[in-house]
Amino acid sequence: MNDFETLQTGDQRRVVLVTGPSGAGRSTAINVLEDLDYEVIDNIPLSMLPKLLEVSMCGRPLALGLDVRNRDFSTNGLIELIDQLAVDAKFDAAVLYLDCAADVLSRRYSETRRRHPLAPAETAQQGITREQDLLIPVRARADIIVDTSDMSPHELRAEVERWFAQGHQAQMAISLQSFSYKRGMPRGLDMVFDVRFLRNPYWDVSLRSLNGRDGAVQSYVMADPRYDAFFQKVLELTLLLLPAYCEEGKRHLSIAFGCTGGQHRSVALVENLSKALAKHDWQVSIRHREMERRQSGALQDASRAEA
Repeated sequence: MNDFETLQTGDQRRVVLVTGPSGAGRSTAINVLEDLDYEVIDNIPLSMLPKLLEVSMCGRPLALGLDVRNRDFSTNGLIELIDQLAVDAKFDAAVLYLDCAADVLSRRYSETRRRHPLAPAETAQQGITREQDLLIPVRARADIIVDTSDMSPHELRAEVERWFAQGHQAQMAISLQSFSYKRGMPRGLDMVFDVRFLRNPYWDVSLRSLNGRDGAVQSYVMADPRYDAFFQKVLELTLLLLPAYCEEGKRHLSIAFGCTGGQHRSVALVENLSKALAKHDWQVSIRHREMERRQSGALQDASRAEA
């Protein structure tokens, strides 16, 4: 497999946006990047970033720490920044999103006795729920997602170094996503496959409440006579293109599967392609947009019930 450099290439400036929910390890990641000789700026107001990015800083790669504690933080503002960097030829930008399970975040806040920035006068759990909901669109745009739930600071350091150590090789950041066409396509995709032609488990009452991670749903989808040929061609195309994109210098590749509800067929395809790519030594991050939205809604309902 061909690898790629995480450094800036040619005249491009390497910029890493480090974000994620409070308590997930952003400060640790920022410190690691600083040790890797990145120019690090933490918690700068979003309104100041365009001017900052116009100023040359000795050609060193730049790491920006951004979260809800930024003075003028907004989800739309951060998404706009990501979009601007994506189309600006002067920058080679990546979004590093540090994620963490809600119960682990709650335990970390309990252990440190810190107040959550979005719930200074309430429970940390309420702030965690609000922040996770607020960051859903940002997580969707992440190039690299690192789940720190079961990581020690040492393990997180090793993971950040694996992706961003200067002078070292790292794998292409591959993101596989499922989505519902009813809610529109996610932004920033490189390849999109419409799988609404496959048999829909929704019409089987016993499968309706399940999702594409369940074996019964996957078996149902894979039983469609068109599935095997379609999946093999998608896999062959992906394996053909990945080394070519690496050689061309592409850092991130986002592949999405869409179906009607984003719960069954598209989820099953993402899960199966992820397993297939893993057998060929490609590492991927997985996002199931509609399932995450429903989970976030459930967290909000639970928070309201507690209040």
